[in-house]
Amino acid sequence: MTAQTVGRWFVQGVARPDRRRLFCFPHGGGSAAEFVRWARHLPEVEVRAVQLPGRGTRLSEPVLDRMDDLVEAVTAVIPTTAPYSVFGHSLGALVGYEVTAALHRAGRRLPDNLVVSGFPAPSTTRTEPPLHTLPDEELIDEVGRRHGGLPEELLADAELRRLVARYLRADYAILETYEWRGRDPLPVPLTVFGGRDDSITTDALQAWQRHTTEEITLRLFAGGHFYFRRQQTGVLRALAGAATRTRRDAVA
Repeated sequence: MTAQTVGRWFVQGVARPDRRRLFCFPHGGGSAAEFVRWARHLPEVEVRAVQLPGRGTRLSEPVLDRMDDLVEAVTAVIPTTAPYSVFGHSLGALVGYEVTAALHRAGRRLPDNLVVSGFPAPSTTRTEPPLHTLPDEELIDEVGRRHGGLPEELLADAELRRLVARYLRADYAILETYEWRGRDPLPVPLTVFGGRDDSITTDALQAWQRHTTEEITLRLFAGGHFYFRRQQTGVLRALAGAATRTRRDAVA
């Protein structure tokens, strides 16, 4: 599939201008590429994957390593005049939530559904020791130990390891310097995905209820933190259902 860059910030695999948009935010160390591959399996929506600075087509740009800077940059460019939904996995779930909150504060059109995956509610307390200050090799090893998901062929290349460490350091700095500011619940339907074998507990996923005025929908899938890589068909079917719901459907 040939990906198309839409501005600097978005990449889409299949142009479907008559369909609802689904903006996808990548996990820590990730890029738009994974979501672009989903586009052919999601004909119900136009997938627009967020391409963060310093990776993919934006490799030469400096990375962002603070949540406020990233949210400000995304909200300045994300188009919200037409119906859309938001999906984010792991760190991307937190970024998607914060972008939605920023849009709400600005009085802009909100997503018809916010789908968060593989991440505890922002209001929960994280107790794991920080990673973004570790040396490159320790950082990569610890991320792999916690979550897996780092391809062996990628890690065998010294230059690629250096690039991966750069992404991971910036993304974990965003996460580990983040402070939840006790915001009011968002008036947005919220769907929560998770892997049954992930270290994130069901209670931590259910705690997302605090962040929406609507009743959350919780879906658990077989697998660990990157459950969607082995359960792609079922996950994308569920994602398509969530992404095409209107807010009226959600509250009916």
